[in-house]
Amino acid sequence: MGQFGFGQAVRRVEDVRLVTGRGRYTDDMTLGRQTYAYMLRSPYAHARIASVDVSAAKAAPGVLGVYTVDDLQADGIGGIPCLVPIKSTDGSRMYAPQRPLLAKGATKHVGDAVVMIVAETLDQARDASELVEIDYEMLPAVASTAGALAAGAPQVWPEAKGNLCFDWEMGDRAAVDSAFAAAAHVTKVDLVNNRIVVNSMEPRNAIGDYDRNDDKMVLYTSSQGVHGLQRQLASNIFKVPNARIRVVTRDVGGGFGMKIFLYPEQPLVMWAAKKIGRPVKWTGDRAEAFTSDTQGRDHVTTAELALDAAGKFLAMRFSTTAALGAYLSNFGPFIPTMAGAKLYAAVYTTPAVLYHVKGVFTNTVPVDAYRGAGRPEAAYAVERLVDAAAREVGLSPAEIRRRNFIPPEAMPYTTCLGSEYDSGDFLKNMEDALARGDWDGFEARKADSAKRGKLRGIGLANYIEACGGGADENATITFDESGHVTVHVGSQSNGQGHETAYSQIVADQLGIPMEQITVFQGDSDRYGFGRGTGGSRALPVGGSAVLKATEKVIAVGKKIASRQLEAAEADIEFADGRFTIAGTDRSVEITEIAKSSYMPNKVDIAEIDPGIDETARFMPAEATYPNGCHLVEVEIDPETGIVLIDRYTVVDDFGRVMNPMMLAGQVHGGIAQGVGQALLEETIYDEDGQMVTGSFMDYCMPRADNLPQIDFSYNEVPCTRNPLGVKGAGEAGAIGAPPAVINAVVDALTDYGVSHIDMPATPARIWSIVNAGRAQAA
Repeated sequence: MGQFGFGQAVRRVEDVRLVTGRGRYTDDMTLGRQTYAYMLRSPYAHARIASVDVSAAKAAPGVLGVYTVDDLQADGIGGIPCLVPIKSTDGSRMYAPQRPLLAKGATKHVGDAVVMIVAETLDQARDASELVEIDYEMLPAVASTAGALAAGAPQVWPEAKGNLCFDWEMGDRAAVDSAFAAAAHVTKVDLVNNRIVVNSMEPRNAIGDYDRNDDKMVLYTSSQGVHGLQRQLASNIFKVPNARIRVVTRDVGGGFGMKIFLYPEQPLVMWAAKKIGRPVKWTGDRAEAFTSDTQGRDHVTTAELALDAAGKFLAMRFSTTAALGAYLSNFGPFIPTMAGAKLYAAVYTTPAVLYHVKGVFTNTVPVDAYRGAGRPEAAYAVERLVDAAAREVGLSPAEIRRRNFIPPEAMPYTTCLGSEYDSGDFLKNMEDALARGDWDGFEARKADSAKRGKLRGIGLANYIEACGGGADENATITFDESGHVTVHVGSQSNGQGHETAYSQIVADQLGIPMEQITVFQGDSDRYGFGRGTGGSRALPVGGSAVLKATEKVIAVGKKIASRQLEAAEADIEFADGRFTIAGTDRSVEITEIAKSSYMPNKVDIAEIDPGIDETARFMPAEATYPNGCHLVEVEIDPETGIVLIDRYTVVDDFGRVMNPMMLAGQVHGGIAQGVGQALLEETIYDEDGQMVTGSFMDYCMPRADNLPQIDFSYNEVPCTRNPLGVKGAGEAGAIGAPPAVINAVVDALTDYGVSHIDMPATPARIWSIVNAGRAQAA
């Protein structure tokens, strides 16, 4: 292992560029003769569009085009599809309306784009938008997830009766019902997994261009993968071969799932660029982000747990209503169903689990993947339920879990919902967290808090997630004539440090200094295949493809070295960047071999083309299953309701650890987002579908003082599902944090009769509980 090898805390190579202002984001780009687009959006959640008059806007200074859905239809432009059709339990297909690029007939949520204006400047486009006259006829709206299925609720889509998109379940209903009937104790918790606005640092954006010579449409955009967008744009929107669509993504300032999907603005600027013959740029502002970016979570769940007299779990059942928003985003229905359903079995030996979910339309922004995508919802429901059961049956939160963990010797273990966990030691994770977080010393700290008039609580949560699986990924390693290496991978970094991770693999395997390695992503013309980034698959899948490509490079290098060193190929060994004749000191560096490969007089091997250029593909057979334990200690000021997280301990299992420093950064970031959901963030709509929390004045984001120093450690239990032995890590912090934090808050409030508090546990909500319960507590 060299200085950049596996397990080394290598500093991120991309950070010098990014923190010194030399990053290149989409909004940094300005093309020749560039114009600007502005989207005129609906101020109403639900309204019939009686008429649209754009004549005055078209005549405004600087305006080059004003477009409605009629213009799109005249050119045969398609709509955005839902890519994951779900069948209900009865076999019927879900209702899946195709999303038009501009509102057709009626607006479905506040922020629905109705008209696009293109002008010489953004200010001119904005000014012209004020001249557009739209006659709206208000329609009843439904914004409540829990109320969407109520009798008489306003209909988002007439074809989706009762606003029901699908009715889906997983598990053995008969076995679960039988276990509940025989249970010594049943715990029931009603909970809300609150809706989240993603709020990536870099807003969504798009620049459309058109190359008339090649008849090629080009999109520059912030994304989590160019090839998925290319496929949709070619097949569904413009109905042309993939080769006539180029998608380019440079640096990305955060995605968290939200930038995986195709949005209307992206094909709109491409189409407009072709119409006017000039590039068209759109950059969303923060207000637009609140009303047009896909949002996350938004589940209302009833969770139940059946136990025997010894505290062993007999069965769990969950009944969920999941909001999908007004339109189905690319993967919207997948998130509350297949993305996380199997994880409701969690880390326990529960014999039977039933998960039942109804997906509903509401007059709100579409909902899709947000960091964790279905797995945080599962972990939150399970770990809140287990904690509530522990209190009801008189066991400590740790002890009830000890009695029900899947033991390490049972691995590989197939759960009752069909997941096959290949590895993990869940008890060790928890015991390590309890020791590092001084679980046994909590009562003394609680007494000290009480002397100061404060409430102290402790909470833990164990999680497991399925990630780092799914579809395949390709990687190509190319040596140039100087020996420099370029790595092409079909994933897309949006802040995780891909350039460092992939370079580290190549450096470790080929013995090449990292400064001689360039990682390239994000251009469908330069690399023709890729699955993008999502589901923590960049290292388990993309990294495994890179590893396999290095193996091919070594195999080709041995052929060349055997000729150059005049030895049999079988006698050539490779280590630390050198090919050596076994048992001798005769060797040659891999970079010299690469240079020689371009020289026919040195490489007289018919089957080897000039240069070393090797591509490998990795298809994961199954997901990886990262897991861990979060232990949180909070102190609450009863006079203000403010929650201080005093201690945060997390012990994770991510398999083999590539880069401890980058891994810690991923966990810290996920925890920050999970704490934000638990204590601060909530998307609120009023009964008319207006967003009450539509800016940072009303929507509270986590800040540095909301988080303590995080005690992070890990147990390396190698994964058997990929050659690197790694488990996905990007989403884990956001999965374990919400239940651990809420369990701690509930523990602090038990003297006030609190058995559950919904997220976010804001100061106002806690203050109300404390003041309502003061007499009872006394």
